[in-house]
Amino acid sequence: MRAMTDTIATAPAPRSDSSPTPRFGDATGLKNMQQLIQLRWIAVVGQVATILVVHFGFGIRLPLDQMLAVLTGLAAFNAASQLRWRIPRDVTNTELFIALLVDVGMLTAQLYLSGGAANPFVFLYLLQVIIAAVLLESWSTWTMVGVTIACFAGLALFSEPLPLSTDPGQGLFRPYVVGMLICFALVAALLVVFITRISRILRGRDARLADLRQRAAEEEHIVRMGLLASGAAHELGTPLATLAVILGDWRHLPHFTSDPELLEEVIEMEAQVRRCKTILSGILLSAGEARGEGSEETTVSTFLDDLVEEWRTTRAVTSFAYENRFGHDLPMVSDSALKQMICNVLDNALEASPQWVGLTAAHDGDALTLTVSDVGPGFAPEMLAHFGKPYQSSKGRPGGGLGLFLVVNVARTLGGTVTARNRPEGGAVVTLTLPLAAITLEEDDDEDDGHGH
Repeated sequence: MRAMTDTIATAPAPRSDSSPTPRFGDATGLKNMQQLIQLRWIAVVGQVATILVVHFGFGIRLPLDQMLAVLTGLAAFNAASQLRWRIPRDVTNTELFIALLVDVGMLTAQLYLSGGAANPFVFLYLLQVIIAAVLLESWSTWTMVGVTIACFAGLALFSEPLPLSTDPGQGLFRPYVVGMLICFALVAALLVVFITRISRILRGRDARLADLRQRAAEEEHIVRMGLLASGAAHELGTPLATLAVILGDWRHLPHFTSDPELLEEVIEMEAQVRRCKTILSGILLSAGEARGEGSEETTVSTFLDDLVEEWRTTRAVTSFAYENRFGHDLPMVSDSALKQMICNVLDNALEASPQWVGLTAAHDGDALTLTVSDVGPGFAPEMLAHFGKPYQSSKGRPGGGLGLFLVVNVARTLGGTVTARNRPEGGAVVTLTLPLAAITLEEDDDEDDGHGH
């Protein structure tokens, strides 16, 4: 029974005739085949026990040699199937259909040798039809219905009934009634288990589909935001260049050179304009439209150290604790989107905790782990429950919450994760886990390049 329910648990959800044809060339098809193999072993053991009980317990003479020969053939087929499907490979609908046809054929042979259509276990055909309805495509399921009907009719026409007692005085203890009771209990129990598991699968499938729809909507939202940001970057380039020229001219005017305080303010304005131009360059670089220098090769530790130095000098943070525990350095390409993602998390921490922000970088297995901590008020429970969703923010301003939304989606694009929690002593912790394979270069390639011609 466990094997049968596991088969249903891994099956694709039922479909309507208008739905697309399901594909079996995946892990689900292989798992279904392996569950059928397990179920077949259970059937072999169950048939041996049933034959022995009927023959020796009820005293009903059965053709043991022939029935055991059929069981031997079934066991041999199952052993061959187990060897074939031990190595992972694609399983097609036709292969599953053939496997079920073998089961139907073996059941028909055993029923033919043990009373035919009068055998109470003839209703086990229904289980084969149910499994086919769940595992197979529509045409295969209806073919299985036709095959089982034909087998039932053939048994009624050609098999010899067993000499079973029909004395009504025996009541429940008549062999036929006992067989019917066992068959009914077996079919009823399996159907209850199947329907329960199928309902659970459908609920899980609906949840996964809802999650995929939500993810698609978020990614579409990101695309729209990227297009707007790229367009804004193009439009802002010209006025920023004009401001840079004007401020450069102002620095040489006597009115400013004679007043150190005004000159310092002009210099600061020039620095902020350059920072704006750098940000715009990063936006266009992420969109594949680099305005200035291309991406540069660096290392993980250098990238993080430079990022921290730039962030520290351009933000008004009272105390910033940075610890780089990455260890053995690895080559990587400085990526604008990755840089903006980390700075975004740091900016959020700074806004919540201007007095102290902490950043720890570590090499955790095959991943880079960045932990950003603060001593602010922490995340509200509802924000933790919807962490990374757009417009989830405690700042109370229009458009809030997009920063972490972008962080989560950039990390997801790289194959990483972003988690958040509140610290027991106060404050919040945001952990970014990024696979090194997505952000680093192959060391061997670099070494080969260094020793090349």
